[in-house]
Amino acid sequence: QVQLVESGGGLVQAGGSLKLSCAASGFTFGNYWMYWVRQAPGKGLEYVSGIKSDRGYYSDSVRGRFTISRDNAKNTLTLEMNALRPEDTAQYFCAGARGRINIYSFKKEDFDYYGEGTRVTVSS
Repeated sequence: QVQLVESGGGLVQAGGSLKLSCAASGFTFGNYWMYWVRQAPGKGLEYVSGIKSDRGYYSDSVRGRFTISRDNAKNTLTLEMNALRPEDTAQYFCAGARGRINIYSFKKEDFDYYGEGTRVTVSS
């Protein structure tokens, strides 16, 4: 059974930091592109970051503040978030896909695997 379980969300003041983790099981983690996407209240899904090997890719809105990493031996995906802003408030989802998704136009069904999410709230 495939599972993606996110953790690490919470309430933080603007300028603060959080570290999100995603524990994966039930599939060959190292063979997949892994992503963090988010959904703010009342808005659609937004690409945050993706990683295949060791190189991370970022949206313009988080580049320089967020760092994605993966540990294929431990089947974990991590997102370190610094200098958080109120506009980073969202439900954050971990997702996996065989290939690269279109980060400008995607939907949940474009991913092979998808977690339940963890909520991040940034107060001003």
